[in-house]
Amino acid sequence: MGVPANQTSLSPTSAHLTPAAIRQALLRYSLAHSDSKVNLSRLKLSDSGDVTSPDIDESKTITELAAIAQNHRLLVAMGGDNSITYSVAKAVAATGLITFDAHHDLRDGVSNGSPVRRIIEAGLAGKNVVQIGIADFSNSTEYADRARDLGITVIHRSALRNASLKQVWERAVKIAGSRIHVDFDMDICDRSVVPACPAAAPGGISADELRQFAFLVGASNEVVSVDITEIDAAQDSSDERTIRLAALVALEITAGLSTRI
Repeated sequence: MGVPANQTSLSPTSAHLTPAAIRQALLRYSLAHSDSKVNLSRLKLSDSGDVTSPDIDESKTITELAAIAQNHRLLVAMGGDNSITYSVAKAVAATGLITFDAHHDLRDGVSNGSPVRRIIEAGLAGKNVVQIGIADFSNSTEYADRARDLGITVIHRSALRNASLKQVWERAVKIAGSRIHVDFDMDICDRSVVPACPAAAPGGISADELRQFAFLVGASNEVVSVDITEIDAAQDSSDERTIRLAALVALEITAGLSTRI
């Protein structure tokens, strides 16, 4: 489903247009996959449309998402800015959180820079939060200190170089536990592949690395919900590379889901 939020973003964005753009991009792709364990015919997929924006009524957003989640094994929410992470995690009563993000999102107040802090303040234990891909020179030292004080496990972008992505993911799941919500903030990627992500920096992870992680996320029984956020559809390149990557992330999640036992 789409969660079209954009009004609390720290920088102007048309992220509310992105759910519709991702749906359109999905039509470009087939169901073929190289992994022999993938069988998309096993799945029953549904598009629940767009829920109420949390910019309008966050409580209503959470209620609508919770009702959808009751009838599905995995919830995939298409943002919208990163503020939606709070609503989705609350709706599924997540007890673990894994973020793929260049930023800590531990700011004060209510914005796309605060969902992780808000989720922890609402009761999720900081020791069950893992942040993958945190970028150098993209976070203040105060927020890095806050992450440490809250007991958050941080796996920096630099630690991913030459690492086994599967091992990184398995470590994250072990820490986060069960009923995990996963946040894909697309600005974790190198700016060259996500020009529609205003906060992306040169040196982020590659599109292929992100897709590998998305497949692992979908294949993990511990994951109950996912969000894809921080794309401004109105600012994408002419070849729509950011939106197309978001669609492929959704497809890799789905492919992984089809391998669950």
